[in-house]
Amino acid sequence: MKLNIALYSKTVLFFLFAGVIRLEAQFPSLDASPKAYEYASLMAGNNWRYLAEASLWASSVNAGPGAEEKAAVYLNRIMAAAADLAAEDIPTDPKERGEYVLNFLHRRFLKSYSEYQTRVDEIFVSGRYNCVSSAVLYMVLGLSVNLDVEGVMTRDHAFAMVNTGTEKIDVETTNPYGFDPGNRKEFHDAFGKTTGFAYVPSKNYRDRAAINGAELVSLILSNRIAVLEKGNRFAEAVPLAINRAVFLTGDPSAETMQNTGAQNTVQNKADFFEDPRQDMMCRLYNLGAYLIRTGKEDDAIAWVEYVEGRFSDPRRWQELVKAAANNKLVKLIRAKKTPDARSALTQLKPKLSDENYRELDAMVLDAETGDKINAVKNPGDAEAVLVFLAEVWERLPPGRRNDLQTAAILSEVDRLGKTRNWTGSMRWLTNAMEKYGSNPRMETAFNTLRQNRVSELHNEFASLFNKKDYTAAKASIEKSLQEFPGERQLIQDLVLVERALRQ
Repeated sequence: MKLNIALYSKTVLFFLFAGVIRLEAQFPSLDASPKAYEYASLMAGNNWRYLAEASLWASSVNAGPGAEEKAAVYLNRIMAAAADLAAEDIPTDPKERGEYVLNFLHRRFLKSYSEYQTRVDEIFVSGRYNCVSSAVLYMVLGLSVNLDVEGVMTRDHAFAMVNTGTEKIDVETTNPYGFDPGNRKEFHDAFGKTTGFAYVPSKNYRDRAAINGAELVSLILSNRIAVLEKGNRFAEAVPLAINRAVFLTGDPSAETMQNTGAQNTVQNKADFFEDPRQDMMCRLYNLGAYLIRTGKEDDAIAWVEYVEGRFSDPRRWQELVKAAANNKLVKLIRAKKTPDARSALTQLKPKLSDENYRELDAMVLDAETGDKINAVKNPGDAEAVLVFLAEVWERLPPGRRNDLQTAAILSEVDRLGKTRNWTGSMRWLTNAMEKYGSNPRMETAFNTLRQNRVSELHNEFASLFNKKDYTAAKASIEKSLQEFPGERQLIQDLVLVERALRQ
């Protein structure tokens, strides 16, 4: 059976949609960007400039030559915007100041909502934004004027929150009326229609979670990963996932990843903020699963060999290897290349667990037995298959053993049947049922053979009867009844010929 490995979906999505490779250079790098480590160490202070730098880095990781230079240009834009904001007549009251920053953001930069536009740098190019990019830029500018700002996430959305000292006020940054949205009629009239998101009130603690600046920036990477995987660009998603894990934890090593939670993220976060290390593992796994899904089984196995030494997860990697091996073998078996399947399995054995090898060996052995059954053409061939079955009996799947044995027995029945040797076929089948046991398939076959023989005897009688050789016809049918006493058709024939003889 061909296996399809399921891809892991992103637990947190902030949109509406939820040849053999052997050279390592042909796979994505497993090394995080040095910037990921640098910004991981700078995020603790919630400094707005570092947050701005990190957001631009997350927006353009692996963007090609000149990425850092481009980031510097956009950082200057942010610095200039912060200076302009500080130069304006900003209210001293934190609540009024928070709303002022939102108005400034929409007046200066945010032009049109685009659900997939998660990059901060793109805001300065086209004015397009989504919930993540707008929330990050709001936090940066808010911190620059001494607002206490943090992020908020739901299962499919993100926004900001301002702490005034006496209350915490939500800021739906995708909407110019999004400051304190629970009390704004304009917001309710426009927000859901524009973005497709539903506002999650602050009292719904189970449906939302507060996140820090680093975690909010990490959602830029999460969204970019989601877009890449949606476009089947799984290899490009891998470096982003590794960078995100380093950025949030400081160390994505296998041992730490499997045994601890993220170092720099809030523990016991809502279940929709997935552990960045586990999320990274899903992205690594998804690339292998995609290679299998697209028929590149050897590449998938090579990918596992490339990654498992760095990020150990025996159960998960063995699942991929088994699926790839299974599909490779199924292709060969369906192409009538069972010997090649056996050779391939022998080569794959060192990469498989004992349990998985036994399962795949049983599948190939099933095909090998089927080939032998299909090749039964001469006397003795079926007996040889049954001997072979006895030798490999324990290696076969329990549910297939009797089926294959029955098929081997009936292959001889078919061979004899082609010569119309019904008697010989019945004798062979009777002996086989006594030796191996009977089952409905063999009983049905026996009844068919018996009926064929009875029809043959009836036809011999009918030929003589139609020639009006009644004496010979009677002798024929009496002999037939010795072979099948009580057979209704033959008894009717006897009555018929006796009546003819009396006339």
